[in-house]
Amino acid sequence: MTRTRLWVAMLFLLPALVLLGALVVYPIGYSVWRSLFDSDGSGFVGLDNYAEIFSDDSTLVAVRNTAIWVAVAPALVTALGLIFAVLTERVRWGTAFKLIVFMPMAISMLAAGIIFRLVYEQDPDQGVANAVVTSVHDVFVDESVYPKARPNAQVSDLKASGGGSFTTEGTVQAGTPALLPLVGIAPNSLPGDARDAKAPTGEEGVTGTVWLDFRLGGGGEKGAVDPGEKGLEGVKVEAVKDGKVVATATSGADGTFSLPESADGARLKLPGSNFAAPYNGIDWLGPTLVTPAVIGSYVWMWAGFAMVLIAAGLAGVDRNLLEAARVDGANEWQVFRRVTVPLLAPVLVVVLVTLMINVMKVFDLVYIIAPQPTQDEANVLALQLYLVSYGGGGDFGLGSAIGVVLLLLVLPVMWVNIRRLRKERQR
Repeated sequence: MTRTRLWVAMLFLLPALVLLGALVVYPIGYSVWRSLFDSDGSGFVGLDNYAEIFSDDSTLVAVRNTAIWVAVAPALVTALGLIFAVLTERVRWGTAFKLIVFMPMAISMLAAGIIFRLVYEQDPDQGVANAVVTSVHDVFVDESVYPKARPNAQVSDLKASGGGSFTTEGTVQAGTPALLPLVGIAPNSLPGDARDAKAPTGEEGVTGTVWLDFRLGGGGEKGAVDPGEKGLEGVKVEAVKDGKVVATATSGADGTFSLPESADGARLKLPGSNFAAPYNGIDWLGPTLVTPAVIGSYVWMWAGFAMVLIAAGLAGVDRNLLEAARVDGANEWQVFRRVTVPLLAPVLVVVLVTLMINVMKVFDLVYIIAPQPTQDEANVLALQLYLVSYGGGGDFGLGSAIGVVLLLLVLPVMWVNIRRLRKERQR
């Protein structure tokens, strides 16, 4: 029937063939042709554009990052999707959990990029990631007391001694009060319970005062504890002899401290921990972590896609096989590794191949999340194609060549997928 009425079959296929030719075949053919010409298309350059791809530093970075994306992102997404799909079968609220995990798929790449640009913000007061990191860090590491404080160089005996610390040039004597004036702190940024500084008394042992040698409205004598000047509470003071710490003390609310008699003849040191800058978290969008950070946002978006497909495949798994494995003495991990995963292998391959093709085209997330100073470090081929063609480069020959290279990279993955589909049909 098909042979006798071939024209009927062609008539039905004609609309699809026209669309296929106009939207697929023609753009591919024109891109290949255009890649053989220079930037404005007036001069034939042969394979020079392809040679430039593998000689230009920024394009090589894009090739490297694309390889990282293909190797890491699909595997992570597939693994998370598998874990979510298996676990949601065992929890009471599995459907609600699947809905929550799948919800990011409803968000556009543009919106997801904006969200994660805020998540990765360096300032812990704005970036969620650094807010969590700094909160955990502060649980285990004490925050510095006065990060911007420094000695009053005009009247203080304290001098910088490395590592952010300050040490007196002279030694202290028991019965002679030690004065350690500091400046560089705004009076309104002191702790709420800060008290007026108190001049040390000549008690037994070594005593002294650490205070803010400044008061609102000015006045007073530099290097002396004046009325209205505030004590600095919580400053650690060390007595050092022959390079060894022999005693330590911490200033009270009025700034006074007291060291034992063993500190007699020692030099006083204010460790750098008193003045270290506050921990501001991790530079997620810096040159080192920008690519993993963007991949993290991609995993957040696509884990739901992988979970739904794998869950659908899991629903078709013969439960008798799982029960038989348990009856034979296999634990849950062995059932998962030796029975569930092999039975889901076709679905896992579909998810993995689909994501590999998808990550080769990733553009939006990198362009939006990576800030301009580090965008070159996060560059990928799809973004490089845009930049050299429309982002100020105007080199459509090189852009077409990058597009052809992307096509060539996708073809082997597509061929593997098509071959797998044919084998499944033959079964």
